[in-house]
Amino acid sequence: MSNIVAIVGRPNVGKSTFFNRLIQRREAIVDAVSGVTRDRHYGKSDWNGREFSLIDTGGYVVGSDDVFEAEIDKQVELAIEEADAIIFMVDVETGVTGMDEDVAKLLRKVNKPVFLVVNKVDNGQRAKDAVEFYSLGLGEYYTIASINGSGTGELLDALIASLPEKEEKVEENLPRFAVVGRPNAGKSSFINALIGENRYIVTDIAGTTRDAIDTKYNRFGFEFNLVDTAGIRRKSKVKEDLEFYSVMRSVRAIEHADVCLLVLDATRGFDGQVQNIFWLAERNRKGIVILVNKWDLVEKDHKSTKEYEKAIRKQIEPFTDVPIVFISALSKQRIYKAIETAVEVYNNRSKKIKTSKLNDTLLPVIESYPPPAYKAKYVKIKYIMQLPTPQPQFAFFCNLPQYVKDPYKRFLENKLREHFDFNGVPISVYMRKK
Repeated sequence: MSNIVAIVGRPNVGKSTFFNRLIQRREAIVDAVSGVTRDRHYGKSDWNGREFSLIDTGGYVVGSDDVFEAEIDKQVELAIEEADAIIFMVDVETGVTGMDEDVAKLLRKVNKPVFLVVNKVDNGQRAKDAVEFYSLGLGEYYTIASINGSGTGELLDALIASLPEKEEKVEENLPRFAVVGRPNAGKSSFINALIGENRYIVTDIAGTTRDAIDTKYNRFGFEFNLVDTAGIRRKSKVKEDLEFYSVMRSVRAIEHADVCLLVLDATRGFDGQVQNIFWLAERNRKGIVILVNKWDLVEKDHKSTKEYEKAIRKQIEPFTDVPIVFISALSKQRIYKAIETAVEVYNNRSKKIKTSKLNDTLLPVIESYPPPAYKAKYVKIKYIMQLPTPQPQFAFFCNLPQYVKDPYKRFLENKLREHFDFNGVPISVYMRKK
């Protein structure tokens, strides 16, 4: 379970450059998934073997200066609530600004590690100029140049040392199902309908939900933890429907879960924000079930379910092998079907296939449709095995792994799905040198 680190600060101080620098070496490897445009505000990074999630608040602010001020305050407050550590970035070229002082004022009250980072320090003179940032009252600062990475090593050493070690909860190995989605999609109503009590206060204000709460639940003779990004939010804390807010909330719940139940509002459709949460779950290699809620409110004809489903699958290509269940949390329509499906996806995700069976099934398929030759060289796949990881990953051993391109890997993934049920589960296919 990784810690969350948020990068805050006013616009144009270089937050995104720093963010991209930290995640790029990983992102390039982790995200070798084709055809997916991703927002660049969330990524995973690691330093000295400690992994952490990084959130760049900067990408979410749009609007005029006065809107900026209000939004930045909101984001900093959110980061303070949600993150395990905060990187506050300022810019040596402009020196201390009023906006920096506002952010510092919020951060001085925090009892979490806060790192004041002075960016664009690329020569001795600028290092001297950085001294004025002591006036922010946040103590020591770190000087970096995010454009070329100088100074980031020391900062990351200190950052990692400050992060709380996450206890792995070992005593209970119950599967965890996270209920995620954008505000007001009906997540809390869905859980209330399941549990049969108003455990979560359901209102029409977006974002009444506060902490991820676990509820132990037993259904179909199957015990699991239901993780809701839910709880009670005081009225004063209700924030606008910031995309940032949903994503930040979801990050934590998704990283904790085995299967994500993605609830979307049928009247709003599978919009950008829902897609962000979907790809977040996919990138974290979690099982996924899409729940189309408020289906009772949609005007229907005989083919509307099929049409709706087709439209969603179009948007989640190439990972379309995902169950979609149409529900109504209010009338309790198909809510047990939703849980039953989640249980199936959980079982698919933890499925282990015998090596002999894999080879007997897939080698003949590969033989009749081998990888295309590349530079007149033929790729021969000799052997397949499933790797001992929590989610399905397969290694295909061959003579020239570097010549096997994405389309063929997708073909192999599709064959795996065809022969062994991996509905709802992202699969990773690796080519290895024999």
